[in-house]
Amino acid sequence: QVQLVESGGGLVQAGGSLSLSCTASGRTFSRYAMSWFRQAPGKEREWVALIIWSTGTTSYADSVKGRFTISRDNAKNTVYLQMNSLKPEDTAVYYCAARGTYTTTHDYWGQGTQVTVSS
Repeated sequence: QVQLVESGGGLVQAGGSLSLSCTASGRTFSRYAMSWFRQAPGKEREWVALIIWSTGTTSYADSVKGRFTISRDNAKNTVYLQMNSLKPEDTAVYYCAARGTYTTTHDYWGQGTQVTVSS
């Protein structure tokens, strides 16, 4: 059974930093791409960042480019999202998700972790 478990959310002041983790289990994810999404109250879910597990190739939404960094630790089967220079508009529930490297649908989702940025 595939499981994605996020951790690391919390409350931080604007300009601060947080690091989120997503630990994957249940299969080998070397043929997967891992993404972070977020959803703020009353808004649609928004894609934030992606990393292709096998190559380490990354991509980011324009809203977080230059502030957020996605990375992975193969040995720990864990994906990270380092968030710097946080803004109140980054407040959301953050989810990690997995899809096949060459597919577009994310098949697996974590339960989410709350990130709150105070002004």
